[in-house]
Amino acid sequence: MLFIHAQGKCSEFLTSSVQATLRQAHSSSVRPQPVPPLLQTLQRYLTALEPLLPPEELEHTRGIVQKFGCPGGLGENLQRELIKRAKHSHNWISDWWVQWAYLECRQPLAVHSNPAISLPKRDFTDWRGQLVFASKLIAGVLDFKAQVDSGRLGVEYMRGQPLCMELFPQLFSSCRIPGPKHDHVIHYGRPRRGPAHITVVRNYQFFQLDVYNSDGTPLTESQIHAQLLRIRSQSWKTDKQPMGILTSEHRHTWGQAYTRLLRDKINKESVRLIEKSIFTLCLDSPVMRISDEKYSSRMAAQILHGGGTFSNSGNRWFDKTLQFVVGEDGSWGLLYEHATAEGPPIATLLDHVLDYCKKPDRMRAPLIPLPMPKKLYFYINSEIKWDLEMAKQNLDICCLRRNLNFQRFGKDFVKLLKLSPNSFIQVAIQLAYYREAKVQLLREAVDAYSILTEQSLMGQGIDRHLLGLKLQAIEEGLSVPRIFMDTAYGLATHWKLRTGQVPANTDSVMCFGPLVPDGYAVCYNPQQDHVHFSITAFNCCEETNAEKLALTLERSLHDLQELFQPTV
Repeated sequence: MLFIHAQGKCSEFLTSSVQATLRQAHSSSVRPQPVPPLLQTLQRYLTALEPLLPPEELEHTRGIVQKFGCPGGLGENLQRELIKRAKHSHNWISDWWVQWAYLECRQPLAVHSNPAISLPKRDFTDWRGQLVFASKLIAGVLDFKAQVDSGRLGVEYMRGQPLCMELFPQLFSSCRIPGPKHDHVIHYGRPRRGPAHITVVRNYQFFQLDVYNSDGTPLTESQIHAQLLRIRSQSWKTDKQPMGILTSEHRHTWGQAYTRLLRDKINKESVRLIEKSIFTLCLDSPVMRISDEKYSSRMAAQILHGGGTFSNSGNRWFDKTLQFVVGEDGSWGLLYEHATAEGPPIATLLDHVLDYCKKPDRMRAPLIPLPMPKKLYFYINSEIKWDLEMAKQNLDICCLRRNLNFQRFGKDFVKLLKLSPNSFIQVAIQLAYYREAKVQLLREAVDAYSILTEQSLMGQGIDRHLLGLKLQAIEEGLSVPRIFMDTAYGLATHWKLRTGQVPANTDSVMCFGPLVPDGYAVCYNPQQDHVHFSITAFNCCEETNAEKLALTLERSLHDLQELFQPTV
């Protein structure tokens, strides 16, 4: 896997990564998810296919689409059932989407699914500073959780539209559980009687750390720091068997290993404590520093997958919804599981933690003896040892990285042109991929992307609607409609570019892997005078090269600037 700085999902067929943030909506402040008109979606689908298909194939697909959408046809019947479903659900696509896009996906969570956010390096360079900051971070997350539990968290908005707030409580004490055919998510959190511990992992060793006093009050920063010192004293040496790497495997493989692992009582107890914990804190060893540019890529890779079996990948439990990573060298970030968590709630959580970290610790630690953090043990037989060896080999195939920090201009320049920065960057990514470049075409492309984004926010995106029609047919026991067996639909849903904007108030960068083996993932964070990108591609594919795409993207951005501000 090779890095360069960004995330998301693009093409005019799929500008719907924003739409996913509106899933699981039951809040009264969020309007119900509409079912778009059938003919509108089918026409937009054909429009999206025009640049992808030669004329004769497009005509063939047009005939299939027209037959599907004709009066009294199969599409009309399925549309009628979707509208019925929508009347009994605030968001008719939510459960289907989580199941289809995440829980039934058999690809590994590491790189393929779990997004990572690499945050600006902190000003410490040893384990002492690491533990002081980690204590502050834990206290900040607990403070945020208290706001969520008490209902004091305000409603979030995106482009004037309220976002569902029900995802926030699910961030804590939740975990994805592997299964043979599909996974499921367990949520143990309750505002008053939920789990009272977090998981801390250092040198591949897991610990249960209670973070509340007996009266229910959270530990102070100094109390947490004292407990982290205890954990460090119990984890001097790296454990020979990095159990967390098992969770990086293909979901079917991990599901089988999970069953074998839980046959032992000790293993089952340890796994359950990890799954129930409020969140996981990963105390990582330093990232090897080569150069400033490569160092930022290494930091992003550390958050995303731990850097490989010879680095910190054993310090992860990829099924866990929230994993905060703090390195001895000042690197830090967050890794989250996508079936439960979405970008906006994560951004709100991180903003709160960053603000909290600016405040001094004013609370004195009460003179109450605290129990020793509990080390979690695992019994490893020959089968589990073999599972670990296979997981190590498979994870290391993915691990290679690099970053790009575009310094020539940022979002302020694009705003002067009266264009959307997000849409402008999306077109730059497309240009890097296809090399088109005329001012009028650029403006039309930027405007078109902005319109598609707005349509998705209003519940009018075509991909979810088409997926709903397909799943409705399957739920009724019908054969998959011909429109979805057509090669055009397969081409349109083979997303070679997975792109998205994750704006933040800091120089942070989100990253995750491509959706397809021959694809790229590009995530970006526009700042006032520069833009952070993270670009990923798989090492195993000879057709893709993230390093090359990064250089091409940089040239494309220069070219776009030249269109509006030509040099004399």
